[in-house]
Amino acid sequence: MSSNVSKLEELKKRVFFTILMLGIYRVATQVPTPGVDGAALSSFFDGMKGSLFSVFNTFSGGALERFSVLALGIMPYITSSIIFSLLSYSIPALGELQKEPDGHKKISQYTRYATVLLCFFQGYGLAVGLENIKSPNGLPVVIDPGMSFRLLTVISLTAGTMFVMWLGEQITERGIGNGISLIIFAGIAAGIPTGIRDTFNLLQNGEMSIVNLLIVLAIMLVSFWFIIFVERAFRKVPVQYAKRVVNNRVFGGQSSHLPIKVNISGVMPPIFASALLGFPTTISQFVPQESPIKAYFTNIEQLFYPGRMLYNCVFIGLIVFFAYFYSTIQFKTEDVSESLKKNGGFIPGIRPGDQTADFLNQVVSRLTLVGAIYVAAICLMPSILFNYAKVPFYFGGTSLLILVGVAIDTMAQAEGFMISQRLDTAYKVKGKYSGVKRF
Repeated sequence: MSSNVSKLEELKKRVFFTILMLGIYRVATQVPTPGVDGAALSSFFDGMKGSLFSVFNTFSGGALERFSVLALGIMPYITSSIIFSLLSYSIPALGELQKEPDGHKKISQYTRYATVLLCFFQGYGLAVGLENIKSPNGLPVVIDPGMSFRLLTVISLTAGTMFVMWLGEQITERGIGNGISLIIFAGIAAGIPTGIRDTFNLLQNGEMSIVNLLIVLAIMLVSFWFIIFVERAFRKVPVQYAKRVVNNRVFGGQSSHLPIKVNISGVMPPIFASALLGFPTTISQFVPQESPIKAYFTNIEQLFYPGRMLYNCVFIGLIVFFAYFYSTIQFKTEDVSESLKKNGGFIPGIRPGDQTADFLNQVVSRLTLVGAIYVAAICLMPSILFNYAKVPFYFGGTSLLILVGVAIDTMAQAEGFMISQRLDTAYKVKGKYSGVKRF
């Protein structure tokens, strides 16, 4: 009993630590970057609802709209993770390094270095872009433009991203759940009260009908149920274990199953896709207004405006690509096949080894296609809600997917923590009364 109480206390400490770190993150999003007129910037963002900047603003918890020191958020780290994940498959040396005992730590260190470089790149681009922005009233956003402002902005935003990355690592190690995902979760959840307030304001002003509001609520409720259903769905692959005789005792011979989730890649494909679609916007900030190629970048930004046909097609294509790419990282069929073979397990009708790996590849490929279609369909809801139902906030499929997916994963980790402690306690009690020693 005392062991259960102590483990419950440990879980409470982990939950409290997670909430504390997320609270610190929310406080840090309110710290402004020096040299920016907050009121002018806020009025400028009021006319950009539904744009790609609005998507990033949602992920950053409103930090980009206020242009706080956390304006870049965790997106540079996610982008660098994408780059090194792709390089690990295309460069054999990095692939071999990842298989070494300390290879994962080295890759993580390289990812941090690349994050710093991306922060310098994106921070400088945002600083240059802000110098050319004026509010609808004609007021400049930057109080004192120049190289000093650009350098100060780059240093502030880089330090902010490093701080967010550190918070995420601390949550992962000492809290409950994946720290990076929970930070994105907190940023999206922080915008819900504002969205509800804006919706009721539009309802009171007659700009939104009650019928549209009920339709939006119905879509969201059905989406919540559908996302929960799919995220918890999996296919059971039957596994049979051969009988083994050890010291005149028979082991094995039982039947089991290998669960494979329908959405193996989780919430990462839409996050990766959003990060890559932000590259043209970032690069265009480096092009001066008087440059003759500025018009081409402006046309590209207009073509890739959220809700446009080209943007939706590219977004869906990237989601499908990253769903297949990330599923190969999350579920390595060769390793699973080798593990089954070592433990005397096999899939009925399939030979152990390469044939098992090929069979699992087919199963994972089909499930990934279903999962990618489901994620892409859910992620199309923002443009539908914003463009047709006139929802005043960019809150839709991607946000719902992240909120529900992260919540389910966090609850599963907390439940797994409690189950592991119960099994550990039961094992100790059994060993105490049966004379079994634990090594």
